[in-house]
Amino acid sequence: MLKKFVSLVHKSTKRNYLARVNSVDKSQVAKKAIKWGYDYWDGSRDTGYGGYYYDGRWKKVAKKLIKNYKLKNNMKVLDVGCGKGFLLHDLKQELPSLNVYGLDISKYALQKALPDVRKNCKLGSAEKLPFKSNYFDLVISINTLHNLYNYQLVNALREISRVGKKKSFICVEAYRNEKEKMNLLYWQLTCRAFFTPKEWKFLFKENNFNGDFEFIYFS
Repeated sequence: MLKKFVSLVHKSTKRNYLARVNSVDKSQVAKKAIKWGYDYWDGSRDTGYGGYYYDGRWKKVAKKLIKNYKLKNNMKVLDVGCGKGFLLHDLKQELPSLNVYGLDISKYALQKALPDVRKNCKLGSAEKLPFKSNYFDLVISINTLHNLYNYQLVNALREISRVGKKKSFICVEAYRNEKEKMNLLYWQLTCRAFFTPKEWKFLFKENNFNGDFEFIYFS
């Protein structure tokens, strides 16, 4: 089912799409970004976030996730592509006894994760989640899966379904028209899956992903 959680924060960032391709050699900065190290997280805005620091913006998303999925203390939540663990931290702030776990491909991000969640964040790929089947009460993945090639996506979607009991939520980048497609091409540095909502829904269905989802657009 279509949900709107990440939309609460997505448009809080202003983006100059043309500058990203006119001011630098985008192919070169993308090479730096895809290493998922300092350049991507805390280096120049040209190569990524331009400094990804905790500012509390994910609190509203955490509160809405808790309310929608009826999360309670002692339940278990996994964030696939957790980055520095900001959302996990905010979930813990709301429910101190919630068991939160994270997984990310970036060793740098995990080293910089907030202290209260760092110990439960693992290095790994969405293609093979190092957790038991039916282990989590909720599995989320926000702005991560579009960084995979389609053959990797198949495994990731199936893995998310495997480790979760029933509830899951995925947010990915998409486009609905030519303007949004070009803006996505201009802005993205790490995206591999350039799909319309219809294509994403097709992938979900083909790989038996029955959870909730959200699309963000660069309009």
